[in-house]
Amino acid sequence: MTDRLDQAFAALSDATRRDLVARLAIGDATVGELAAPYDMTVQAVSKHVKVLEDAGLVTKRPDAQRRLVHLEADALRALTGWVEHYAQLADQRYQRLDAVLAALDQPPAEQGDLP
Repeated sequence: MTDRLDQAFAALSDATRRDLVARLAIGDATVGELAAPYDMTVQAVSKHVKVLEDAGLVTKRPDAQRRLVHLEADALRALTGWVEHYAQLADQRYQRLDAVLAALDQPPAEQGDLP
């Protein structure tokens, strides 16, 4: 799993590839369709798609005479799950810190208040 996470995060470290993922979230497309709005060759976009494919974020599937690039939602869910796990741990740590700080704000108990 770690190797796959490494590949996925590395693939998403590039702005063009993140944009491709965003576009593929809307719908499948051919490499040529994906390349249209960019000031780069179809071959360059194809290399970006290959990086996403190697990371398991997209797959290519035949559709009549074309090959559509398809975003793999499960791969994105795995990334989201990993990030969410550590976000929850960080939140819990901050909640404990908030509790300690709140306790420090309380006035000390007077001697007569002790059982």
